[in-house]
Amino acid sequence: MKISALPAPPYYVVSFTSQRTDVEDGYGEIGYAMAELASQQPGYLGFESVRGADGFGILLSFWKDEQSIRAWKAVVDHIEAQRRGRQDWYSRYAIRVALVERAYEFDREQ
Repeated sequence: MKISALPAPPYYVVSFTSQRTDVEDGYGEIGYAMAELASQQPGYLGFESVRGADGFGILLSFWKDEQSIRAWKAVVDHIEAQRRGRQDWYSRYAIRVALVERAYEFDREQ
């Protein structure tokens, strides 16, 4: 995983923090498919994701506007992945949507 190259603000970030269960049934395949599908959606800007050995994870997805976020939430395959997440893969999760008004970075390589 790498840090996403994003445009200058403003843009939106959707924070998905989760605690995994021990169920693996299709998790990796669906996760990969959702990342690919999200990247094809209008308004998608990128994502960053990490998961610890204890199953706690954070996924940040970046979007041009709230309309793009709502449209992504309504994609049929994404709705099914959400259902599977509640049924099998997560014991708990939280979603937070925020407007990024300012952003800056440090890169030792530059």
